[in-house]
Amino acid sequence: MDVTSQLRAAARERFGWDELRPEQAIAMHALMAGRDALVVAPTGGGKSAIYQVPATLLPGPTVVVSPLLALQTDQIAGLAERGDDALAAVRLSSAEGATAQRAALERLQSGQVEYVFVTPEQLADPEKLAAIRAARPSLIAVDEAHCISAWGYDFRPDYLQLGRAIRELGHPPVVALTATASPPVREDIIGRLGLADPEVVITGLDRPNLFLEAVQCVDDEQRRQRLLDRLQQSSPPGIVYVATRRAAEELAAWLTDTGIPATAYHGGMAVRERRRRHEAFAADEVPVMVATSAFGMGIDKPNIRWVNHVSLPDSPDSYFQEIGRAGRDGEPAQALLLYRAEDTGLRKFFTGGLPATNDLIRLAEALHAGPKSRTQLREKTGLGPRKLGELLSLLEEVGAAAAAGRGGKWRSPAYTPPLEQAAEAALEQAQRRQTVQRSRLDMMRNLADTTACRGQTLLAYFGEHLDQPCGHCDNCLTGAAREVEASGEAGPYPVHSRVTHPEWGGGTVLRYSGDQMTVLFDDVGYKTLSVPVVEEQGLLT
Repeated sequence: MDVTSQLRAAARERFGWDELRPEQAIAMHALMAGRDALVVAPTGGGKSAIYQVPATLLPGPTVVVSPLLALQTDQIAGLAERGDDALAAVRLSSAEGATAQRAALERLQSGQVEYVFVTPEQLADPEKLAAIRAARPSLIAVDEAHCISAWGYDFRPDYLQLGRAIRELGHPPVVALTATASPPVREDIIGRLGLADPEVVITGLDRPNLFLEAVQCVDDEQRRQRLLDRLQQSSPPGIVYVATRRAAEELAAWLTDTGIPATAYHGGMAVRERRRRHEAFAADEVPVMVATSAFGMGIDKPNIRWVNHVSLPDSPDSYFQEIGRAGRDGEPAQALLLYRAEDTGLRKFFTGGLPATNDLIRLAEALHAGPKSRTQLREKTGLGPRKLGELLSLLEEVGAAAAAGRGGKWRSPAYTPPLEQAAEAALEQAQRRQTVQRSRLDMMRNLADTTACRGQTLLAYFGEHLDQPCGHCDNCLTGAAREVEASGEAGPYPVHSRVTHPEWGGGTVLRYSGDQMTVLFDDVGYKTLSVPVVEEQGLLT
């Protein structure tokens, strides 16, 4: 039986799936051949199947890395419901006590388990990593892989150690899965996880059932009134995204007072309360959820009819991920963005400042004194866990920090630069990240302001090209998109071609809109340029 037949048979007999989507089959074939893969597909696009099916055909267990305990619980329950011992799964996370974790490891080591679900933090534990390595895993799946990129919309420092963990597990085939990843995020995922010539599969980014709309408001009063008008015309359930925790509480209370029952959700709430509200929304007990970006990842709810934003998202990455939670059942859904010019300043404030040079030097000194665990480094430097992870990442990128063997410790490499030089190089890297992050915000503002097709503009950000206006946005509805298209989208360089700027370096042409062009530069992020100026001054080669 050839590989395709094996995969189809396993999908049918183990999971009850009669067909595999073409993009699923491509990624599965790569994994079966021992190759790595990166898959970008929308939520509900069948990403889990890409590792679940090959896992049943490969010897050894499959390690599934995910930061979301709720999603892990759902996936484990789904596997258990099939009543197939060959699909047995366990979890290692902070939700399990020591006894439960020992029992899970014993089952893993005895060969009774096909899937072991872990959070990134668990793989930072040398003992657990050694136990998983002893089980000789045949496949590693990294879910929500964008979390490894500081240029993504939900960066998590714990993900930075996954590349090392993959190496220590012998680097079996790895599949990185995410619902959204722009070109620099994809490059970051590949580089940080150490994926070797991966099969890159990008699919389903255009959502024809999702109507895109953006309205600029003069003040918050007008914005609230427009939101209220829309909610009174819309069927629940839906999500309203806001920028701050305070805004979530205040807007939820205001909507409730006006007769629209709403519940707030943000990261400042107790874990138990967040879980309760999450479950209530999933069960259709909450018609309107007013939330910060802390809400939504891992939501498996097909009937969300709309997602409204009352503040400019920090990037098209975040926007695409959040609106993608609407209309997953294929039925019509709406995405309304209500923004003000002042939103840009607020978002730039949220991008945060640069790390302190003294913190970088202090950490470099601690590493120079000899190998230390993360706990020892926190004690020595006084840095918090998140800050320590970020600074270690920066120092590692400039050659001033490295993992010290398999003990979970860190050290200075043999040829590390002097402390001051290391700190300066790390600071420059942080500045580069910040520049790119702010350019993503500029692209989000461009998406909000544009009179061109929003679908084309959004997909261009992700390196994709729609030949025709999308037909499911406000600018297409009013005819503005056609007018922009008629003004000419031809330009001096083909879309997706490589160009070089004398100051900004190399980049990729993403799209033309009228007399403007958008270029993604490797080092400075997204730039919108005037085509006549580019041609007159010879700015690009």
